[in-house]
Amino acid sequence: MYHILVIDDQKAISDIIRIALSKAGYKVEVALDGREGIKKFDIGRFDLVITDIRMPGLGGRDVIAHIHNSDRPRTPIIVISATPWLLKNNHFEAVFTKPFPLEDLINSIRHVSMQVGHDCDLI
Repeated sequence: MYHILVIDDQKAISDIIRIALSKAGYKVEVALDGREGIKKFDIGRFDLVITDIRMPGLGGRDVIAHIHNSDRPRTPIIVISATPWLLKNNHFEAVFTKPFPLEDLINSIRHVSMQVGHDCDLI
């Protein structure tokens, strides 16, 4: 089963994404800040990470840098942000501007999973 880590400091957004992705057949874990997300990433084996950029403390840029410097630097990353125009690099597979249609996020995950050759058991 495709395992996704969602990192967003807004619990309501994390919960909505978790529920939608779970219903779509994914295994989902949530972290409510960058520090917790990095800890979960280091302990777990995730096929994809979805992270907000602007969070208190360690933000999404820190999460992305950590992943790219880890033993799993090719882990696909999808960014969600209310301020996507602040992003200046392409160290991620997709960017979604809050708010966004959940179906678009699910389609993007499916696309990324096919690109990296993962077999997903999706509903």
